[in-house]
Amino acid sequence: MPESSGARPEVGDELELEVGDVAHGGVFVARADERVVFVSDAAPGEVVRARITQVKRSFARAVALDVVDRAHEARRAHVWPEADITRDPELRPGGAEFGHLRPDAQRELKRRVVTDALARFGGVTRDVEVASTAGDADGDGTGWRTRVTLHVDEHGTVGPYAARSHRVIPVERLPLAVDAIDALADRHRTARGPGRLEFTAASEGEALVRPVPDRGRATRAGVVRERVGAREFDVDQDGFWQVHRDAAATLVGAVGAAIDPELLDPRAPNLDLYGGVGLLATSFADVGGADVRVETVESARAATEHARRNLAGLPGASAVTARVDRYLEHLGRDSGAAARDAFGRATIVLDPPRSGAGGAVVRSLVELGPAQIVYVACDPVAFARDVGTFRELGYEPGGILAFDLFPSTHHVECVATLRPVR
Repeated sequence: MPESSGARPEVGDELELEVGDVAHGGVFVARADERVVFVSDAAPGEVVRARITQVKRSFARAVALDVVDRAHEARRAHVWPEADITRDPELRPGGAEFGHLRPDAQRELKRRVVTDALARFGGVTRDVEVASTAGDADGDGTGWRTRVTLHVDEHGTVGPYAARSHRVIPVERLPLAVDAIDALADRHRTARGPGRLEFTAASEGEALVRPVPDRGRATRAGVVRERVGAREFDVDQDGFWQVHRDAAATLVGAVGAAIDPELLDPRAPNLDLYGGVGLLATSFADVGGADVRVETVESARAATEHARRNLAGLPGASAVTARVDRYLEHLGRDSGAAARDAFGRATIVLDPPRSGAGGAVVRSLVELGPAQIVYVACDPVAFARDVGTFRELGYEPGGILAFDLFPSTHHVECVATLRPVR
């Protein structure tokens, strides 16, 4: 075991550290003189030489410089050469924290993170497997991103930011991106800065790039068309859409499978919260037919307008522009006995931002008393905290699924069904 130096670590120190298990955020736990050190670019069980990059009162951060002993059996040359451990940490681009490990090992790490988060923050003992999409089953964790943002510094250099930095790093390729974006970005090695370039590869049409300067007027965002199965969805070029090429279809299928058809009342006031352009609202139709009543709620007006058009073929669907917390407060305040009885038969799907739904939204949902809730989450800790609140208020999780919709990164998507304890 590496010896302790006996001194408090300082920024810039290089230490030999024995790496423990994975932690949320794509880092790994080590210790230096009883202080927790979160190490990036490492793997469990390795002994690494690492440089301290940040020191706080209760923890420090470090980045691995090389593996001294016991290299993890799944370690490989990084899929993004500029992010490899052999490169100076200050010159490594961020956004591919697990690219130095085989995809099967990445999914195992994500399984541990989800399982640990549910136990610690949600009070749920559950071993949740992380599944790949069908298109990634035999892949190497590359070629999946359909949205990429590159930054432009004051010198006109184009590239991603370095990890935990605003330093622009020029790169030869974008291996996590789909081929169309990788090829288009290769033609934009320099640009007028400072600002950013937003790349989009939709299901239909060619890849697009939109310059967004830090000062002055940005190029107006266009509308792109996405196809999911037999359905088409219009979304603004700068609007929200699932990043992985197969994520939209995967989540529509997962949400549809999570909805219990016996609890889905077609006439109840069913809701799709944080609904975007209406993608997950279509799961209701997949389960109960086109006439199932569902209202999608989204705070971005442009997205709501797209949702109305995207859902026009479903007679039971509607879309409103509102903040979810205020919308639910209004329902809870103004609903009479008949409305409350109707909500007791409702199915609610919610796909909140990375920070989670939060206690106020969870409490408002529980007060409505729906028959079932399907929660889609892209952050396991925020998800687990909300699950814990649901449990405290009488809703227990049933099935919990997890999907590796962000290969070579630490991110993972979860889908859970929650039902009231009768």
